[in-house]
Amino acid sequence: MIDLHMHTTFSDGELIPAELIRRARVAGYKAMAITDHADASNISFIIESVRKLSDGYAHFFDMEVLAGVELTHVPPALMADFAQMARDAGAQIVVVHGETVVEPVAQGTNLAAIEARVEVLAHPGLITEVEVKLAAEFGVALEITTRRGHSYANGHVAALARRFGARLVIDNDAHAPGDLLSAEMRQKVAYGAGLTLEEYRQAEANAWEIVQRCRGRR
Repeated sequence: MIDLHMHTTFSDGELIPAELIRRARVAGYKAMAITDHADASNISFIIESVRKLSDGYAHFFDMEVLAGVELTHVPPALMADFAQMARDAGAQIVVVHGETVVEPVAQGTNLAAIEARVEVLAHPGLITEVEVKLAAEFGVALEITTRRGHSYANGHVAALARRFGARLVIDNDAHAPGDLLSAEMRQKVAYGAGLTLEEYRQAEANAWEIVQRCRGRR
C-alpha cells in the first residue's frame, strides 16, 4: 500500500513522524508522504523538519518516505506561488486541500491547484468536468479518500475521473493511528466509490509512480 497524504504533530496529527512511519509500516504500507497542513507561515519549518528524518534515517524503517506539504485554505490567487515556495523549500511532493464538501474551502481552489500542477489534489469534492479534464491533461492526481466527511464525494470524483481519463490515488488523510486503514478496508472504500478491481490497482500504481518520480527531488 502507498499513501500520499498523512499528517503529524507538525500540524493537526497526533503522532510525531517516526511513530507515524512505524505504525504505517506495521499496517502494511511500503511508501508514504508526510504532508502536513501548510501556508506561507510554516512551509519552510515543515519541510526542513521532515527532511531531517526522510533524508537522514527513514531507511531504517524500511519505508519510502516523501517530505511534502498539504497547502490548506490558501487563497487560489496565491496557489501557484505557494506551491513554488514549497518546492523551493525542498518539498518532494505538494498536495492541495481541495474543495471538500464539509469545509468552507474557497471556490477556485481546485482549479488553482491543477493549474499549479501539484502532484495530488486531495478530496476535491464536487469537482467540475472542466477541472477534471485539465487534471487529466496536466497529470494531477485526484484523491479518493478514506477520511470521513471528505469521502462523501468520492463517487463523483471517481465517475468523472473515469470519464475524462484523470489519474486517481487512494489516501487515508491520516491524522491518528486509527486512520491507517488495512488493505482490505481501503479496497472496500474504493469499491464503494465505484472503482473496479482494475481501477483500484491502477490507483495504487499511480501512487507508486508519483513516489518514484518525486523521491529523487532535492
